[in-house]
Amino acid sequence: MSPGGRNTAPVVTLFGDSISAGYGLSERDALPAQLGTALDDLGVPARVIGAGLDGDTTGGGLARLHRDVPADTDLCVVALGANDLMQALPPHQITQNLHAIIGALAARGIDVLLCGMRAPAWLSTYAPAFDAVFPTLAQRHGVALYPFLLEGVALDPRFNQSDRIHPNAAGIGVIAQRLAPFVGKALLDRSGDGL
Repeated sequence: MSPGGRNTAPVVTLFGDSISAGYGLSERDALPAQLGTALDDLGVPARVIGAGLDGDTTGGGLARLHRDVPADTDLCVVALGANDLMQALPPHQITQNLHAIIGALAARGIDVLLCGMRAPAWLSTYAPAFDAVFPTLAQRHGVALYPFLLEGVALDPRFNQSDRIHPNAAGIGVIAQRLAPFVGKALLDRSGDGL
């Protein structure tokens, strides 16, 4: 049973960019649907809602947060930062935006699972500061962290569309399978009673 005594599956909102929105994919192949299936396979009851927006940055996410994260959300999976990376936005700015997003969700009683991103190693001066944003914020706020959203998918042609940036259906499947246990644990920790 979810908090508040509702005898319904908890609501998980995927709040992110094109990866969450399912760029170039059918609805059934997009991350909300595949994550829902992966959670079902784990025996974790949940209703997954997509709130992804193609091209969104952490600043854009902050601006639309209250509009796009439903009030009945139990857990918000915050998956922003890839477009900030592509625009080489300052890590301190990304930190400020994500700090505000996590704080605003906490004020609404919504738990957070923060998904990290990683800069390519060739960005040798930028990468360490960017990569540190996500674990540092997770620790600061005491929220769950999924270290790297594209783990097992990034730069692998088998799992990406022809643009080499956006995951294909198989790539989203890998993300969903890897992410689902983290979502399940966050929901379990929230409920405290085995869901």
